[in-house]
Amino acid sequence: MTKDAAMDGSSTATSIRHLDPAHWEMANRQLLAKALAEFSHEDLLHPLPSTAGSSGDEYRLGTPDGLVLYRFRARRYALAHWRVDPASLCRTKAGQTAPIELMEFLLEFREMLGLGPEVLPVYMEEISSTLAAACYQLEYPALDAPALAMADFQSIEAGMREGHPAFVANHGRVGFGLDDHQRYAPESARPQSLLWLAVHRRHARFDAIAGLDHASLLLQELGPETIRRFSRQLQSAGSEAGDYLWMPVHPWQWQHKIATAFAADIARRDIIPLGLGEDRYQAQQSIRTWFNRSHPQRAYVKTALSILNMGFMRGLSAEYMVSTPAINQWLARLIHQDPVLRQLEFDILREVAAIGYRQPQYQQATSAGSAYRKMLAALWRESPVPRLQAGQRLMTMAALLHLDRHGQSLLAALVQASGLTPEAWLESYLHAWLSPLLHCFFAYGLVFMPHGENVILVLEQHAVCRIWMKDIGEEIAVMDPEQILPPAVQRIAVQVPDALQPLSIFTDMLDGFLRFMAPIMDVHLDYPEDRFWTAVANCVHRYQQAHPERAARFAASDLFVPQFPRSCLNRLQLRNNLQMVDLADPAGSLQLAGQLPNPIAGIRPPSPAPGVPVHG
Repeated sequence: MTKDAAMDGSSTATSIRHLDPAHWEMANRQLLAKALAEFSHEDLLHPLPSTAGSSGDEYRLGTPDGLVLYRFRARRYALAHWRVDPASLCRTKAGQTAPIELMEFLLEFREMLGLGPEVLPVYMEEISSTLAAACYQLEYPALDAPALAMADFQSIEAGMREGHPAFVANHGRVGFGLDDHQRYAPESARPQSLLWLAVHRRHARFDAIAGLDHASLLLQELGPETIRRFSRQLQSAGSEAGDYLWMPVHPWQWQHKIATAFAADIARRDIIPLGLGEDRYQAQQSIRTWFNRSHPQRAYVKTALSILNMGFMRGLSAEYMVSTPAINQWLARLIHQDPVLRQLEFDILREVAAIGYRQPQYQQATSAGSAYRKMLAALWRESPVPRLQAGQRLMTMAALLHLDRHGQSLLAALVQASGLTPEAWLESYLHAWLSPLLHCFFAYGLVFMPHGENVILVLEQHAVCRIWMKDIGEEIAVMDPEQILPPAVQRIAVQVPDALQPLSIFTDMLDGFLRFMAPIMDVHLDYPEDRFWTAVANCVHRYQQAHPERAARFAASDLFVPQFPRSCLNRLQLRNNLQMVDLADPAGSLQLAGQLPNPIAGIRPPSPAPGVPVHG
């Protein structure tokens, strides 16, 4: 197809078909409802009860100049959680009904949200892109929630609508164009082949867990025929095979970054394109990670992707790649040697190998952490598929918060299909997810980033029986200074004030995930919120009762305090949407705003039935 043909009216209209007025209006309503909920949760906005409402669930929010007024219905839950009804949203300007436009909302409340002149336009672009992605999902809907709950692993992965539940601008993807979105976005679910490069050893480094070398990895991931084809390509370039390492690169990254920003390296033959691999991969919710659809037992591949998404440029640090396999190997050994974690069948998907290329001029021109040092790197992560037992299947934990376009809950469909009561289903899930993470925290000062996308659930009979954590190298930390770490693993040791350490439970688990899950069970399963938080408290109590030897640690990091600091994620992005957090100093990056009442405070431990052992 010629360029002119590609840009004719019909093809252009097709490419923007999702941006239709009805979809745009619905997407704005849904995202504005989320913005009102999350900005109110973070104490940035303060809606007031409506004097006109008689039901007790009607609220209003006016702009500082009094010109614009928003009215809506909402239910309030624990942890200052708002559940705003998108259909109820009404905006008036100077007393006249006005369209619902989230971009207008940001302009109207920019001062209250702390959006400075440098951040505001970039944030608006992220919001616009998030709205466009929502329109795409409305135009090309996935399976409805009951069907999706029964679907295969990758259909569920592609069917997620929400993204991160707390961040409002969570599908920014600044840098993707229309074609890129349709090719590479997780919701498009279009398998792609990865481009492979030969990179000269003088600028590249490969690291792996013990017993795995570069040649063995290539044989596992490419197979002999592709290796022969790539070898012929390298030979035709007149280069010595032994001087190079091979690595995959995201097709977008090659087209938009490597082929131009690394032009000198290509001209010097420090980088030589080998061609596309045979395997087809599907983009995951994390967008720069690929699942192998051709051979599901082969590794995930995570590649650098220099687009701005949810507060970070999604590159991949060549410096971090050096220690990533060692960190994963150390953690896997710790888990496998711990009897409590073995009993809980808790495990990780190891990042078994990594490679990074350091462009010499950019290295001299920049300091550590620069996006220019994160443009060409990749890692390989174990697939969970070979570990499945008969009768088990996989699901991203993000699915538990999924509501389809009709408002149906995937979680409710799972519970109903399992034949369990909501309470029994929830207890099984908490035992598999919360219990091992409590143990890691109290036994080792070890914390993860356990949000929905980073957890793979293993289901049996539609109930959770165990979990696997992933994204280890970049998102774990050891806060206990008494833990002796090997030199290669020292990067994960962080200093966090004692008073803030429990936030890894309070913020990342209670506020970051369970806060959203409780209302879903209330609305869709008629399972009251107080019973939900009692189940959570009971899970904590059972763990602590089973480990009285850690009483001093339980007291030092008391999970039953009346309140805890409110750590705000959107405030991070509103302050700096280019790099929200310094990964080397996560505590120093926190945005705290007052206190949140602890929903499990004051819930007394249950008395175990006679003869019934307490879960460890």
